[in-house]
Amino acid sequence: MSDTPMQTPDFPRIDPVGLDGLLVRFGEVLDEPANRAALAFKAALEGDSPEGVEECATSLVSCFLRFDPLAVAPEALSQRLSALLATRDWYQAALPEGRRFLSIPTVYGTDLAPQLDEAAQLAGMSVEAAIASMSQARVRVTAIGFAPGQPYLGTLPEAWNIPRQTALTPQVPVGALVVAIRQLVLFSVTTPTGWRHVGQTAVRLFQPDSDTPFLLRPGDEVQFPAVSREVFETLRGDPMGGLTQRPLP
Repeated sequence: MSDTPMQTPDFPRIDPVGLDGLLVRFGEVLDEPANRAALAFKAALEGDSPEGVEECATSLVSCFLRFDPLAVAPEALSQRLSALLATRDWYQAALPEGRRFLSIPTVYGTDLAPQLDEAAQLAGMSVEAAIASMSQARVRVTAIGFAPGQPYLGTLPEAWNIPRQTALTPQVPVGALVVAIRQLVLFSVTTPTGWRHVGQTAVRLFQPDSDTPFLLRPGDEVQFPAVSREVFETLRGDPMGGLTQRPLP
């Protein structure tokens, strides 16, 4: 993830969203400081939630708050958020506590992930170099979205600033690892996608019967080490797909 701040005098900024929402934005595009700020700001709100706030969630570089308009006026809540924003440099704030480092075994290419060659060519790499680049990268969960428990992870080296497809792949399976615009997405459901399918994991990110149905959380760091097709087949019966984890300091 880039560590070059993209902040401008326009950020952070608070914008209304409908009648019961406010969006605190820390940047225009994804970069490390803006994502860090969004995560830290949400953690602060969870530690001391303003009156009337019913829900808060982060996207790549912003934090959304849904509030009860009968309990707090949007102007009053906006003023309180502005005061909180002024208390520190959120772009330099520490990441939230409780983060983890997770390792998820991944088979790259083969018939399981048929767009690896195409993605490697777009990145200007051999297939072997592409696998090494992605499997050695340590990426952060920048946001959860699109489907239950589905993480966006970034950022990969600049060579991976490849575009999304102009057409949809009809379907990728649960556990598909896809790539575009310096990010990885690990799919929690079977769905069409415009991202290129480069790896396959056996992990199930969304486990609705669990007390913690989402395996990954924003702020977690993840690595996708390469394994053989044979090893991958042994992991298919494990809902965790061989995932290992340890706490981050």
